[in-house]
Amino acid sequence: MTRISANRIFGPVLAGAATALLAAPAFAHHSFAMYDQSQTKTFTGKLTRFIPGANHAQIYFDVVDDQGKPRTGDDGKPLVWGIEMGPAAVIAKQGVTVKDFPTGTVVTVTLNPLRDGRPFGAIASGAVVIKCGAAIPKGGCNKDTGKVFLESRN
Repeated sequence: MTRISANRIFGPVLAGAATALLAAPAFAHHSFAMYDQSQTKTFTGKLTRFIPGANHAQIYFDVVDDQGKPRTGDDGKPLVWGIEMGPAAVIAKQGVTVKDFPTGTVVTVTLNPLRDGRPFGAIASGAVVIKCGAAIPKGGCNKDTGKVFLESRN
């Protein structure tokens, strides 16, 4: 094989392989394999942080019971969970902005938890985020007592 014909064959092959390797992290980013999609958990909590992100927005909250009292973990510290949602642009199309997430807002979320047990998850398919204001309504924070705030798009 001559040098010219080898470059014609192997050049495109190497370029294709390099493109595939460089694209792999982008595809891996959108995998939900780290979440246990066979399991859902529903929590009510008080919002502590909203992180709008181009890829995925996240909210963090202190879990509370039906009376609004903070729940604690085995270590005695407040139980803090986080949830990954859709991109900020998709959330904005639902009419939601950063101003809609003031600290202390009571929310109820349904998520698929991380497989490794850390207190974080992804919004479950078909789930909603319910917003109930600054206090737990009588009967808890649910679709009947709060406002469906965000809807899962998957």
